[in-house]
Amino acid sequence: MNLYSVVLIFLLSLSSGPLEYTADGKATYYADRFHGQRTANGERYDKTLMTAAHATLPFNTSVEVTNLKNGKTVVVRINDRMAASRHRVIDLSRAAATQLDMVRDGTVAVSLKELIGEEAQQESSLAVSESEAQPKQ
Repeated sequence: MNLYSVVLIFLLSLSSGPLEYTADGKATYYADRFHGQRTANGERYDKTLMTAAHATLPFNTSVEVTNLKNGKTVVVRINDRMAASRHRVIDLSRAAATQLDMVRDGTVAVSLKELIGEEAQQESSLAVSESEAQPKQ
């Protein structure tokens, strides 16, 4: 390859827009004993909210999580860190785990997809309106 080809490939890679994160792996969920504890971004963990921990994604990133066993999907917001692991890609809140029907199994195979821009905003507004519609326990 000559220098012009390298420069062209570099420029094309920059102009392709933001890349969305995707991953496949195992998901677990937080134990109830963590309810009320501080997360890495400073807020308190609430097991009734659709949140999650991830090793590298920025805080407040919206991620669509799909349970590969049953096809159920949920959108969560990253608000905590987890140790980088070759065994797990995400730790979910109890509410998200319940929606994915994974509480009994504890660990399930999932697919992750980062939601970018308008897609993330639409999903987060739906999640807020759904949680407001549900009565508090």
